[in-house]
Amino acid sequence: TFLVCERLSSIGTLVKVWTRWIHNSKAHCVSWNCTGKYIASGSLDKTAIVQSFKEERLSREFSLKGHEDVVDQIAWHPSDPNMLSTVSTDKTLRLWDIRTPQKTVACITTKGEVINMTWKSDGSTIALGNKDDLVCFVDYKTHKIIADKQFDFEVNEIGWNNTDEHFYLTSGNGSIHITAYPSLEPLLQIPAHTAHCICLKFSPDKQHFATGGADALINIWDALELSYLTSYSRLEWPVRTLSFNHDGRLLAAGSEDLVIDIAFVETGEKVATVSCNAFPFCVAWHPSQNLLAYVTDDKSKHNEKHSRDSDKTTGCVKLFGL
Repeated sequence: TFLVCERLSSIGTLVKVWTRWIHNSKAHCVSWNCTGKYIASGSLDKTAIVQSFKEERLSREFSLKGHEDVVDQIAWHPSDPNMLSTVSTDKTLRLWDIRTPQKTVACITTKGEVINMTWKSDGSTIALGNKDDLVCFVDYKTHKIIADKQFDFEVNEIGWNNTDEHFYLTSGNGSIHITAYPSLEPLLQIPAHTAHCICLKFSPDKQHFATGGADALINIWDALELSYLTSYSRLEWPVRTLSFNHDGRLLAAGSEDLVIDIAFVETGEKVATVSCNAFPFCVAWHPSQNLLAYVTDDKSKHNEKHSRDSDKTTGCVKLFGL
């Protein structure tokens, strides 16, 4: 099922919202490839599904099957539009080439259950952070774990800086930990939040980065000077997902509130609010358009009525267009 509707945004402009029911169960994650031609989502139904976006329409292309449990994280190669990675609670990382979607390129057993995944900007390495605060690095070409480090603090979202010379970790003590890469020797610890620092995102040009915390604050930073720029809090619950738009001027944020907040990066001023009927798990801007993809904890009236044992979710991917 595919639905497109128009409505007024919170600032009075006409916007479009696309809804595509695609999974048999709750969708947990969503990501665009580098060209914006394809979008992939991972689900409780153990699959990742790739759709194409053309002429304002989502079309299902491939179902990637192989994981034995929830597909919890999904991320495309930074520059190869055909390659993507998925991690699951089955404790595996899988690499896929959508030109041959029937089989995985590689299946790597991970050290524990991975909760965060990110690519190095040159596509050479994938970093994985697990529930036990172990971070490991997988070589894209050899499909081998080439390094790992156990941290003595709670590690949340992770990522490389603008030069790939530093590696950032958000932590349970509310700080951003900056380490040298590849040694992971500690360089700097920046107090960022009064509670857990949960999420981290760099702008496409990596001139800025944003953090979200359990204090419901969103902080925006200068990535070159490592200086604080602005902070705002319009959400009431811990901020769990962030995404910069293609030119780095807008930031979308989601929490357990039933809205997605979109703000100007420079000032933190509200641009729009996207109303949701369930809290958003993941938000992701299109790489060249002001088009926001998101997946939420949607409930299915059909499933509630017809299946007592169902997890009562619809598994839809939604798009919001400014």
